[in-house]
Amino acid sequence: MLSEDQFLDVMRNALWVSVVTSTPILLVALLVGIIIGLFQALTSIQEMTLTFVPKLAAIIVIFWISMGFMTQTLTHFFRSQIIPLIIGV
Repeated sequence: MLSEDQFLDVMRNALWVSVVTSTPILLVALLVGIIIGLFQALTSIQEMTLTFVPKLAAIIVIFWISMGFMTQTLTHFFRSQIIPLIIGV
C-alpha cells in the first residue's frame, strides 16, 4: 500500500514533470502573442485571425521540435516513479 508521503511525493514530481514538458509550448505561445499584439497595436490592425494563425503555427513547430524532450521526460518519470509503484518495489 502507498503511504501518504509517497503519494504526495509522486504527485509533486508529476506536477513538476507537467510544468517542465509544457514550458516550451507555453513560452513560445506567450512570445508570439506579445509580438503579434505589439504589431497590432503599432499598425492598428485588429484582425482576430492575425493572432490565432501565427500562434498556432509556432506552437506546432515548437511541439515538433521539443517532442523528443517531452517523450524522454515522461518516459523517465514513468520508469523511475510510476512503474516501481505498480510493481511494488
